[in-house]
Amino acid sequence: MDSGENTQLMGSRNFIRCESALHSEVEALRWAMENMLQHSPCQSFGTDCKELISMIKEPHEWPSFATELEKIETLQICFPDFKITYVPRVRNLFADFLAKTARTFRRELLFIGCSIPVWLPRPPQA
Repeated sequence: MDSGENTQLMGSRNFIRCESALHSEVEALRWAMENMLQHSPCQSFGTDCKELISMIKEPHEWPSFATELEKIETLQICFPDFKITYVPRVRNLFADFLAKTARTFRRELLFIGCSIPVWLPRPPQA
């Protein structure tokens, strides 16, 4: 969301070669932060991964992710009011659907916008 929490941008990218699911989460946050610098004054990010939030708050406790977390820390400098919050998957089924859909693509997939591109399948209606 932007600083006024009015505009919500969404994005999706499939990361084909990540070591683990947690590496994918870190890479996804880095990608989102880099893109928000170009597209929006966004300061707030959400995730359904509690471990990712722990990594951001206590990076020294995750030495095997030191390189990846340094990149995140460097990007945080560009966000004076950076905030990352936990959003349970059940409260954000839309993002979960986008992530699962992105994983099904065999080629690189990435987009950022205010709505789902026409070429992506639509989530089932709840």
